[in-house]
Amino acid sequence: MLLHIVARGRIGRSPEAELVDRYLKRVTWGTRVTELPDTGGKMPVLSPGTRVVMLDELGENLPSKTLATRLGAWRDDGVRETRFLIGAADGFDDADRQAADMLLSFGKATWPHMMARAMLAEQLWRAVSILANHPYHREG
Repeated sequence: MLLHIVARGRIGRSPEAELVDRYLKRVTWGTRVTELPDTGGKMPVLSPGTRVVMLDELGENLPSKTLATRLGAWRDDGVRETRFLIGAADGFDDADRQAADMLLSFGKATWPHMMARAMLAEQLWRAVSILANHPYHREG
């Protein structure tokens, strides 16, 4: 299954970009990152059956193992792409939220969008590692 991050804003050369690259290189599933301008830009075509996960302050604050289980179930059900949306500074509106298959939060704190992208990349690596029974993830 393709794990596709679609993010508003350009990350450029930065420590956050290095973290995103570091973690996504470790993911054994297909990955893609699409950057869009803060406003406008063309969203990549959404293939039928794609799951859309929106990073949003109103989303579920899931343990890593639960996120891994959900991604694994979608993969096993034949989902070919899970698209993770990271919005601009003003986030998403209610219509956008309703169109998503899942809203995901990294807690109640406000995170810079570039940090959220790095945190998402790490959680995707962690989820794939959990599903592969890799010792990277330790609960406790």
